[in-house]
Amino acid sequence: MAALAHTVNYDLEQAPAGDVVSFYLPMGIEHIIPNGFDHILFVAGLCLLNARLKTILWQATAFTTAHTISLALSMKGVVSLPAGIVEPLIALSILFVAVENLLLRELKPWRIGLVFLFGLIHGLGFASSLNEIGLPRNRFLTSILSFNLGVEIAQVLVILLVSGLLMYPFKQKSWHRRRIVYPASIFIACIAAYWTVERIF
Repeated sequence: MAALAHTVNYDLEQAPAGDVVSFYLPMGIEHIIPNGFDHILFVAGLCLLNARLKTILWQATAFTTAHTISLALSMKGVVSLPAGIVEPLIALSILFVAVENLLLRELKPWRIGLVFLFGLIHGLGFASSLNEIGLPRNRFLTSILSFNLGVEIAQVLVILLVSGLLMYPFKQKSWHRRRIVYPASIFIACIAAYWTVERIF
């Protein structure tokens, strides 16, 4: 049955909703900080093209909305892709954002759509990790939303850190792109390119 496609967390089957939230929310945070270096680099890459916090948060929201959808569908067995496809695509999404930061000087309208698409891919990656722990059948929605809320909290922390240290204080400087955006994007692109090759071969 599709509804039982995910591994079941029997320990939380009869637990109160508060216990489910307190279990999955920290797990979502830890999946990004400190365990999700690839996702950290993706979010950091989103911060480098435009220093306006509102614009960055819109991108992060699109990303979270998308991976919430694909994670839920994957855990229900509606959508499924093997890790051998998902993991290289995640690396390629990071590489794309980094290269776009190098080629463009301002945020284009299509970035939000692409971030949403990339979020769908990342959500499938989250599913493989979450399936190792499992979800309680009668608290499916609560556990999914709690996990993704944790992911969103971690993403906001990354955004605030990158924006606060690298972007906002120096956005008016003439050397901002040359000394910060370019080196940081090249660093991210190199790591993502290495991951792409590693995950394919």
